[in-house]
Amino acid sequence: MEFISKNLDDYVCAHTEKEPIILLDLNRETHINVLRPRMLSGHFQGRVLSMLSHMIQPQNVLEIGTYTGYSALCFAEGLADNGRITTIDKNEELEDLVNRYIEKAGLQKQIRCIIGDAIEIIPQLKEEFDLVFIDADKSNYVNYYNLTIDKVKKGGYIIVDNVLWSGKVLEKLEKDDRDTPVLIELNALIHQDDRVQEVLLPIRDGLMIVRKK
Repeated sequence: MEFISKNLDDYVCAHTEKEPIILLDLNRETHINVLRPRMLSGHFQGRVLSMLSHMIQPQNVLEIGTYTGYSALCFAEGLADNGRITTIDKNEELEDLVNRYIEKAGLQKQIRCIIGDAIEIIPQLKEEFDLVFIDADKSNYVNYYNLTIDKVKKGGYIIVDNVLWSGKVLEKLEKDDRDTPVLIELNALIHQDDRVQEVLLPIRDGLMIVRKK
């Protein structure tokens, strides 16, 4: 489901800051060599994430779902001095690619990659976070939100990707669809959570911005 026409989307991208060269290279390499390149945040959404990071200037960022590292590099652009990003992903096959681009960006001290199950890892993290980005397996989105909300500082943010799920949140559910019901549940959970303020933006596949009161 496209939320705006291709011509309008092209116009929006043409009037949005260009990708830094390193992200353009990572974008291209992901599309050439990695399965499901649509999972990449990409030019427009990446610039949105960078802008949000510059606005928040986070000291500590938690990312659930590294993929090829594109979004982590976007968040790194707006980090506070001595800020750090912890990014978690199960896919060890992409670890070398992610680390290569982190090294190319000179961000080895700012970005820590953890390979493993975020459900098990998150409870072990001792930091409080200014910003959490959730962009991993949809079936665990509610679990990720519940695991991270108490680790977010007052005034901090949770950003959740893919919450419109190509418009499936409005369609009749298929019997074998395990992801859409979780996304519907998450959107309702956040909307009813009096600890937070939220806005759902129809950017790409839906971007939920949550501020902890």
